[in-house]
Amino acid sequence: MLARHVQYFLAVAEHLNFTRAAAALHVSQPALSQQVRQLEEDLGAQLFDRSGRTTRLTDAGEVYLQYVLRASRELREATRAIHDLSDLSRGSLRIAITPTFTTYFVGPVVETFHHLYPHITINVREMSQERMEQLLLADEVDVGLAFADVRSADIDSTPLLTETLALVVSRNHPLAAESSIRLQALNTESLVLLSEEFATRGQIDRYFQQNGIRPRVHVEANAISAVIEIVRRTGLSTLLPSAIASTHEDLVAIELDSARLQRIAVLVQRKDAYRSAASQVFIQLAKEVGRQLDGS
Repeated sequence: MLARHVQYFLAVAEHLNFTRAAAALHVSQPALSQQVRQLEEDLGAQLFDRSGRTTRLTDAGEVYLQYVLRASRELREATRAIHDLSDLSRGSLRIAITPTFTTYFVGPVVETFHHLYPHITINVREMSQERMEQLLLADEVDVGLAFADVRSADIDSTPLLTETLALVVSRNHPLAAESSIRLQALNTESLVLLSEEFATRGQIDRYFQQNGIRPRVHVEANAISAVIEIVRRTGLSTLLPSAIASTHEDLVAIELDSARLQRIAVLVQRKDAYRSAASQVFIQLAKEVGRQLDGS
């Protein structure tokens, strides 16, 4: 637990306004100001510049904030470590996943984990990889399922499986009986694709450009579930991980001939993060599922 005057400092640093910080803390502004002033006297440095219309951190305040945030994070980890029992009879696990994993990967892993350790509370959040890295660094996520292009040097990644994208169609589609398709045949396909906010769409667009494909994109959607439903109900096709089709009886994955569209899926964690017993077990189960999918 952080000392009161440090909590007050954090509140002012967040709001950059003593009145709003006091309201957030449910204390009077004079009491807040007194605590912050006492902290500055103890440190022998001014943490906030109050001379203008708005409050701002001084250089000393910026430096102090970084250390306080680090200490706050480590105290939260210490609390989790105390409550983390190695027999996994209680505890919690915070998982972040990129969207394609929602459809075919996270279900089997969580199913096994929950069966083995039913008293562990699991929080699963779907998000972009960029957001995932931010939350890992802020200690708001324990482990993530993402792709190999990790940007932060402070995040460890462990290869999980090779995800292969394929042309996914309904069983009523004229190509449904084909096991593979020439790349140039994609030029005549009418497609529904994920919107450009997805990393998957960026990979698909680069693949088209590299192979001279000029697709006919008739529909864009910002949810994989919507893309799948549209493919099921129309003659449109899409490009998605082939594993997704295997989880839907009315979908077929057709291999892209000669130039596969592949990417490496990884498990990600902050390098210096506390590794709870729950997160370690989850990682082992994820690796087992990854090996099964890679070999299928």
